[in-house]
Amino acid sequence: MRRQRPEFRRQVRRRFSGMFWLTLCGGFAVLMLIVLLSRESTKPRSRSVLSKSSYGHDKVIEGLNITAEMLNPDSITRQLNDQISLAKAFVVIAKESNNLQFAWELSAQIRNSQILLSNAALRRTPLTLQESETAVKDMALLLFQAQQLHYDSATMIMRLKTRIQDLEEQTSSVMEKSNKYGQIAAEEVPKSLYCLGVRLTTEWFKHSDLQKKSQTQIEAKLKDNNLHHFCVFSDNILATSVVINSTASNSLNPAKLVFHLVTDEVNFHAMKAWFSMNSFRGVTVDVQKFEDFTWLNSSYVPVLKQLQDSDTQNYYFSGSNDGGKTPIKFRNPKYLSMLNHLRFYIPEVFPSLKKLVFLDDDVVVQKDISGLFNVDLNGNVNGAVETCTETFHRYHKYLNYSHPLIRAHFDPDACGWAFGMNVFDLVEWRKRNVTGIYHYWQEKNVDRSLWKLGTLPPGLLTFYGLTEALDPRWHVLGLGYTNVDAQVIENGAVLHFNGNLKPWLKIGMEKYKPLWEKYVDYSHPMLERCNFH
Repeated sequence: MRRQRPEFRRQVRRRFSGMFWLTLCGGFAVLMLIVLLSRESTKPRSRSVLSKSSYGHDKVIEGLNITAEMLNPDSITRQLNDQISLAKAFVVIAKESNNLQFAWELSAQIRNSQILLSNAALRRTPLTLQESETAVKDMALLLFQAQQLHYDSATMIMRLKTRIQDLEEQTSSVMEKSNKYGQIAAEEVPKSLYCLGVRLTTEWFKHSDLQKKSQTQIEAKLKDNNLHHFCVFSDNILATSVVINSTASNSLNPAKLVFHLVTDEVNFHAMKAWFSMNSFRGVTVDVQKFEDFTWLNSSYVPVLKQLQDSDTQNYYFSGSNDGGKTPIKFRNPKYLSMLNHLRFYIPEVFPSLKKLVFLDDDVVVQKDISGLFNVDLNGNVNGAVETCTETFHRYHKYLNYSHPLIRAHFDPDACGWAFGMNVFDLVEWRKRNVTGIYHYWQEKNVDRSLWKLGTLPPGLLTFYGLTEALDPRWHVLGLGYTNVDAQVIENGAVLHFNGNLKPWLKIGMEKYKPLWEKYVDYSHPMLERCNFH
């Protein structure tokens, strides 16, 4: 049979190998799997999946239910925790008893027990008796030894009480020393101030022109009740200068201001020299010394007789009469100075004046205070800012209310007020014989049974029912011992550095010193020579 020609021959089918088909199917399967997985990842897991997962997690956690473990009295975990707590207390007692070896053994066993608890927590299964038996027994043995050493709860409590008492005594001792040193620092006269007084006194006697300045030029102003009169009783030249300079600098009409200064014999000529050498924007300044007041004698002034008494001086300086129980802050020598008590004799010091503003020498005036002379006192004698808020106190804090005289005449919850910036109506003062009231209470307190020391308590008694409350912005207190709100300081007219931390002392509060120092001219030749800075 003849073969057909090639072009007419039927094509034979090509067969693929099995390997080829397997590879093709496998690739297809992988591709489908990738597609399915990508779809699943974009869909939220079904509830069934979540429930299965959380169920598996619960099965693991179920092996270590902390609450059940700690409530179970047979729990090894609870037993170890109790042992650790007790052992920690015994470590403290062992150290207090100087038994350092035993304290170290307890600490080491505490660490071993804590490691067991940590391992159990990490694997999330309860501790078994087999793995913790050794640790429990070792700790029990140490706790037994502690009891044999009398490291029981009663002993621990007694030791802690004793320790607390010792610490309280140490704290009291440190506080007492701190108060003493602080009081000494507050009472000291800085070298620069002492230097200034000496140099000014020398200048006064060296230069006759200072003495020749006519006093008659200001005599008329000193008695003119149309002017604004201020008084300062002080032996501190620089502090008094700041009071006058700050008042003048912030006054709308300084030529209308008259300052009456009263000092002692020691500082009189230095004061005269300083205020003769310096001008404060036309403010009139007069200086007197209280030794020139003929009426100031022990027959008229009860406190002067008391201050001269040896028992009183011994009480102020040594406190031997009360076993040293009186706080050291009351033993300040200023209480023996007549300058501190002259505030109760202002009508006698200035017999021609009708109204006057009293300023302490530790104040700074930062606003015009001429408005004080227009304040209506409503028939009262004293205008003052009340201090019965927050850190300040009421009458019962200053006076002895166990005394029948005090209890019968004064409301214990009456508001106290502050000396340091006071408006006095001297006409009403004389009419009501306020100085006589002061004498009465001062004589009743000869044995210091009504109040201890100071001038504020007798002031509260003397002006009781005769004091008009002023707007608190007139007088801001506390800059010499505490923190004062910045807004209150900004709005205040008179800032008072009451307390031991005076701005001219090194112990003064640094953040408040600039308020005072801005009125000190440190470039003044006298201040430079005395190393003021």
